[in-house]
Amino acid sequence: MADNMKVAVVTGAGSGIGRSAAMGLLADGWDVALAGRRASALADVIAEAGVGPDRAIGVPTDVTVAAEVAALFQQTKQAFGRLDFLFNNAGAGTPPIPFEDLTVEQWQGCVDVNLTGPFLCSQEAFRMMKAQDPMGGRIVNNGSISAHVPRPFSSPYTSTKHAITGLTKATGLDGRAYNIAVGQIDIGNAETPMTQRMKEGVIQPDGSMQEEPVMDVKAVGDAIVYMAGLPLDANVQTITVMATKMPFLGRG
Repeated sequence: MADNMKVAVVTGAGSGIGRSAAMGLLADGWDVALAGRRASALADVIAEAGVGPDRAIGVPTDVTVAAEVAALFQQTKQAFGRLDFLFNNAGAGTPPIPFEDLTVEQWQGCVDVNLTGPFLCSQEAFRMMKAQDPMGGRIVNNGSISAHVPRPFSSPYTSTKHAITGLTKATGLDGRAYNIAVGQIDIGNAETPMTQRMKEGVIQPDGSMQEEPVMDVKAVGDAIVYMAGLPLDANVQTITVMATKMPFLGRG
């Protein structure tokens, strides 16, 4: 059981942004519970980090299932004794198809992962952070560039990411009394397996297909480590980390 106050939970930790965040936190001395759907992917990240079970545990978790989320935080407490940081990162999208062709099931699946998942995880984090001594901790939500502007054919994803901004603000307000700080990271075009298609062409608002610049995902992991390491009397409310030349600012 850890005797420090650097214990984190990262969801969606088996690949991409979650993997980068977990690796960065482990390198910075945090003890980390890695959550994701695939146990093998979580094990691979832990093995790559070169740490033992006293520093990292992999907990297969579907963040849309309340009982599995509760088990994730129970196992974190059992392994490390407390919780100081939660990165709500797990996410899902829908196919880039016309709005009127989306199914209710596609809409609901996106809402369940991107919004209900962070709600469930944040509730469990609040319960732990309020009960522990010293009280408090930090939550960071993955908002994405889509918390600001949509891509074509992205209504479910964009809606959930706008909603994450509301969840961040509301839980940040509710957490004040318990020394719980809540912030948001909005990420644009970090190079991961999910963004390989950007090198092949992404549909633009004018209907054209264009290659988009990407950035090293390590920049996101570094930002998470910075946010996580702040004293609880300071908070990054929102931060945008994006590929410098991606089409976000201006008209494109």
